[in-house]
Amino acid sequence: MLERIDRHADQVLSLETLSSVAAFSKFHFHRQFTAVMGLPLHRYIQLVRMKRASWRLAFRGQAVVDIAMDAGYETPDAFARAFRQQFGQTPTGFRKDPDWDSWLEAFTTYNHARAELMKTSYTADDVTIVQAPETPVAVMTHRGDPARLGQTIQRFIAWRKSTGLHPRSSATFNVFHTDPRSTAPEEFRLDLCAATDRAVAPNDAGVENGLIPGGRCARLRVTGSSDDLEAPALYLYRHWLPASGEETRDFPIYCERVRFFPDVPEHEAITDLYLPLR
Repeated sequence: MLERIDRHADQVLSLETLSSVAAFSKFHFHRQFTAVMGLPLHRYIQLVRMKRASWRLAFRGQAVVDIAMDAGYETPDAFARAFRQQFGQTPTGFRKDPDWDSWLEAFTTYNHARAELMKTSYTADDVTIVQAPETPVAVMTHRGDPARLGQTIQRFIAWRKSTGLHPRSSATFNVFHTDPRSTAPEEFRLDLCAATDRAVAPNDAGVENGLIPGGRCARLRVTGSSDDLEAPALYLYRHWLPASGEETRDFPIYCERVRFFPDVPEHEAITDLYLPLR
């Protein structure tokens, strides 16, 4: 049911329609959904739409009127009122300077419910050893509180647009230099990377040339939300690696963003996680 809501979030999702899909009466379905999710159905659907809308505002630069229509609102004003009530900012204000703390707080129950109900269990069959190619990249480094990462992503996307490095023609990577579970917020570091053979011209964004070295890697494909890659990374380090007899080499774990939310529904996003091996 959660996948169906993701897939059809831009359409009318009535209680009658969803309860018939679930093969429950609408009375029992609504109560059961609320009991399991910790959120009423209409509230959950609103959050699905608002998450997609907020990502489009922050990272895609689409017109507010188009985002409002896709989110199921008849007018931009109605969307703006609902958005402000939810996040404490207007859509335009959020686009310019997102308050990510309020945003994260609004999705606490939503994220917890999805993490519990859409949990993926990994096995050794999900891991493939591949020969990853050497990849020259343009790099913007985020240093500091992970809660501020969204601001760095915005700057990186703006730089990519200015240089024509669109994700369709330039693969997107993240390199995880530190573990947020064991690193102080001010010491957190993550690299945002776009594959390119071109020399990066001097710029005010702080983007530089870098290199993801080629070599053997354990690759684990993650399908669904990539907001938190802790679980698949822990599987690779805690379970797969000791059982495999392999050894890691001197480069951090990294990922390639293959299919992006909000360009695809959240449960259809694809992220390939790479653990470099000797």
